[in-house]
Amino acid sequence: MRLDKFLKVSRIIKRRTVANDVCTLGRVSVNGKPSKPSVRLKVGDVVTIIFGNGSVSFKVLKLEETVRKENAAEMYEILEDNGLAAE
Repeated sequence: MRLDKFLKVSRIIKRRTVANDVCTLGRVSVNGKPSKPSVRLKVGDVVTIIFGNGSVSFKVLKLEETVRKENAAEMYEILEDNGLAAE
């Protein structure tokens, strides 16, 4: 699954265009490498996103094309949350 689509489906970022922009600006890395929106994710990948003064790292647990809002958090496991408040 594409990185930008995963960020939207998992509801880490609310809109795919915003996810695409964040990736294009170089604020997202997969397994320590800066990543474009088209990067293909695999289960077990570690994704880090830099937002303003904070960052969040998470591990991909599941890849699904569609998921209900209440089940979206099952797609990833937060590893590190520096300076970000949960919504």
